[in-house]
Amino acid sequence: MFQKSAPSNRAASAVNILELIYHDTVRSIRKTHGNAFMSIAISVFQSLMFVLFFYVMFSIMGLKGLALRGDFVIFLLTGIFMFMTHNKAVGAVLGSEGPASPMLQHAPMNTVISIISGMLSTLYIQVLAMFFILFVYDVAINPNVLNEIVDPPRVMGMLLLSWFSGGAIGLVFLALKPWLPGLTGTLSTLYKRANMIASGKMFVANQLPSTMIAIFDWNPLFHTIDQARGFAFINYAPRYTDWHYVMYLSLTLLMVGLMGEFYTRKHASASWSARR
Repeated sequence: MFQKSAPSNRAASAVNILELIYHDTVRSIRKTHGNAFMSIAISVFQSLMFVLFFYVMFSIMGLKGLALRGDFVIFLLTGIFMFMTHNKAVGAVLGSEGPASPMLQHAPMNTVISIISGMLSTLYIQVLAMFFILFVYDVAINPNVLNEIVDPPRVMGMLLLSWFSGGAIGLVFLALKPWLPGLTGTLSTLYKRANMIASGKMFVANQLPSTMIAIFDWNPLFHTIDQARGFAFINYAPRYTDWHYVMYLSLTLLMVGLMGEFYTRKHASASWSARR
């Protein structure tokens, strides 16, 4: 009865970890509502409202002509969904269960599973919302919208890179959180708010003067959004951005975050929960 059960081999251990990730991912998705379908529907509705807000704003201000030649909704989606996926990945990792959390007092659970589950739940919801909006737009307004995207696999690759870079940045914040909870929360909020403008989702990078490129060039989201538009539109070739920069930066931040999280876990204290 009190014996500790452990996987008999590596394959069984891998299956056990995948099962834990699956169940914790479902738990993360259902946080906003007890019903799984309603939880997903709420998240999709939020994304839809975000797209509609920017569409109406650009239309009222007469800025649609400043975008790229092509379908304006694709221009919006390549910016908004990269932005939302990145920021939500930062928030999901930062809000994942820490080493002092009651959930992690159970033997099979650990911080890595909690982090991966939070990231996967974010990716699942954002991809589902994106395909839902594209489907509705394709059926109701523009039946050829999917044919206008030049290279869909690479556009999807930029979405995944935005998600991965957000998770890497969130991991660095997560490692700092137990030591500087107030400052970490402030910095993460400032970063996500700065991305409203610094991500470049509302303008085209090639149209910026060279003096302004340095203001946005540090932001990995600025690169992935611009590269996604280069893969989506046949008449647009990014000149100032490079997705390799995002990959190398994300891998570097991932290593730094993992080292910080490992050190933090070794010094975990039950009193941390009271400081949040």
